[in-house]
Amino acid sequence: MVSRSLPGGPASNRPHVLDLPDLAALVPSGSRLGIGGFHFSRLPIALIREVVRQEVRDLEYVSWGGSLGLEMLLEAGAVRSMALCFTSLDVFGLAPRFRRVVEEGTVPLEEWTALGMMQGFHAAQHGVPSMPFPLPRGSEIVERSGFAVAYADPVTGAEVGAARALPLDVFLLHAQRADKEGNVEIQGARGLDLSCIFAAKQVLVTVEEIVAASTFRTEAAPRSFIVPRSFVAGIAAVPFGAYPTSCLPSYPTDYRELLRLTSGDDLTIAPPADSRRSFLSAAAVIPAERVTAPVLLRHRAGAEESEGATPDEVMVAWLARQIDNDSICSVGSVSPLATVAYLLAKRTHAPELVLMTSNGGLIDVAARPMLMTLAEALDFQTAAVHCGGDESYHWYYQRGRVTHEVVSAAQIDRFANTNNIEVTSPSGKRIRLPGQGGMADVANMHRHFLLYLTRHSPLSLVERVEYVSAARGLLGDEERAAAGYQPGEVKLVTNLGVFELDTGSRELVLVSVHPGGSLQAVHEATGFAIRVASDLEETVPPTEEELELIRREIDPLGMRRLEFVAGKERGPLLTALIESEEAAIAEMIGRGVRNAGR
Repeated sequence: MVSRSLPGGPASNRPHVLDLPDLAALVPSGSRLGIGGFHFSRLPIALIREVVRQEVRDLEYVSWGGSLGLEMLLEAGAVRSMALCFTSLDVFGLAPRFRRVVEEGTVPLEEWTALGMMQGFHAAQHGVPSMPFPLPRGSEIVERSGFAVAYADPVTGAEVGAARALPLDVFLLHAQRADKEGNVEIQGARGLDLSCIFAAKQVLVTVEEIVAASTFRTEAAPRSFIVPRSFVAGIAAVPFGAYPTSCLPSYPTDYRELLRLTSGDDLTIAPPADSRRSFLSAAAVIPAERVTAPVLLRHRAGAEESEGATPDEVMVAWLARQIDNDSICSVGSVSPLATVAYLLAKRTHAPELVLMTSNGGLIDVAARPMLMTLAEALDFQTAAVHCGGDESYHWYYQRGRVTHEVVSAAQIDRFANTNNIEVTSPSGKRIRLPGQGGMADVANMHRHFLLYLTRHSPLSLVERVEYVSAARGLLGDEERAAAGYQPGEVKLVTNLGVFELDTGSRELVLVSVHPGGSLQAVHEATGFAIRVASDLEETVPPTEEELELIRREIDPLGMRRLEFVAGKERGPLLTALIESEEAAIAEMIGRGVRNAGR
């Protein structure tokens, strides 16, 4: 690892305030690098861009997710190896550079579970070689990846996993503010930032602004976290330093720019024009009460609505009915359909539902319309708690408090095993998928393991998955109670019908077929011989009230369609959704669409 030093010697209790090139110059080639933020939120894009420009190489990338930052580093040939849980470009699909290097075998990848990685960071914080964690029963990931070993707890004899320590050489972070003493303020959802900050030897931070030394003693934002200056090596003020990802309350994610970046091979990110900055800054602070369905509906573009309920609406209504006032639901990654179902339940029969978004970092958010640009901004405003995904994991998931996180997978087999790691195409080509994220852990931790498939076919519902990335390993009431988890059910809803897992045979059983469908169609679309319940029913369709709420109030722009369209239709639909929402935003902030900073 090539050493790079701070000007004037190593940092002590006052981080150095530098310009962006000098801050990036502190990242040595050959280092183990972590990236702050998550998905399209608070990624240190400007700092990554400068690291790439300075031709830093041979990096060991270690983070919960990859997203745009990892794609930029891979494009530059800067990554030697990767250790992560998940990476995709969210609604824009799979991450092409990540897929390419994994399929070609040019950059080694180590799969981790989310909880295993958190415990690896915690071990580094605590100065111990490893930390225990509950093994993800049912998943093959520990056995096949080898990131941890199973052992008998010396106190109780119970089998647990040991995650090795994951110290970071450098952690790159973008945050809202720093004061002149070097303390850093993080607002909103924190991803795994705190786990990484205190596991890193050197933390380098870009911020939107640097404020007076006394500011955080009297004016820290509500629900923010202050990183003490002793843990920060260097800071640079870089307004819009996370762009095109978000940094609330300054600006939301720019989905228009992300669509451009993900539609071709060019990852060159230019700073936004002044008009675009003004538009995004105004959008970030639109009061939640002004974001209304009538305004959104005025700008909707896309397909005409059918007279009766469509398969997606049947699925939404069925999912919503699984939820009640005692539910605690977590919004998973890339799950528009599931999110619409949660919001429908909260608007109808489950107003006390606790909804967690932003990977568990925004807790107990208010009901709102389904959106892209404004979704995080609205949840940022209304959430009762701002925290990290690591904190909500420990508070809610590991305590068995989360009742639902409706998730999908590329493959599901007759035993409800899921695969989001890799599949083999009919032509024999290996296809890399995004990874399991936290599914391996939470498949057991959630009270109910609810799965969905928007395209029921013999390729998605198979006899045996090729890699069990997540499954319900703790199934019986007694074994779940012994692990501290609530008894619950395993169910699968597809665009054709509903299955339930028989706890005796551990096989999926078809219990209902959607209106207008047939048992024969389900048989033909399934890659295994299905078991059929003796009292097979027709899935209850949405009521007129539910259908009206879905179409007019909860998902007025039709974002749920993203999970049902073919690949070639996805780009035009994303364009229509982005343009529709931006036109509504322009109306809400009182300016013409022409000034939306295109």
